[in-house]
Amino acid sequence: MVRKTETAFVPNLRGGEGTIEIRHILSKKELMGHGSMYAHVIIPPKASLGFHQHVGNTEPYYVLKGNGIFVDNDGSRTKICPGDVCVIEVGQSHAIENPGNDPLEIMALVINEAGKCD
Repeated sequence: MVRKTETAFVPNLRGGEGTIEIRHILSKKELMGHGSMYAHVIIPPKASLGFHQHVGNTEPYYVLKGNGIFVDNDGSRTKICPGDVCVIEVGQSHAIENPGNDPLEIMALVINEAGKCD
């Protein structure tokens, strides 16, 4: 089977700024209980994904294009660029910001903790 991605535009995602574009690669059903999201996420200039906690799942990011700021569980802020991997462990919180003038593009995969389904 070949199909197109499903795209959603989400304003103020997790309390962040601006409207985030989410290109869902696999649906929750297609992840078969292993996770809830596999997506190409585009954060426009001056937008952000708000600080939020992961309960019962983890979410690694892989930076494809652009530059941004990753806000870690302890509040530390780290510059990110293409090739960087941001790891959010179960129970941790995080945010991601794009203070620049170009879109920030990441791959995001929300994986359920072993034995947990959402």
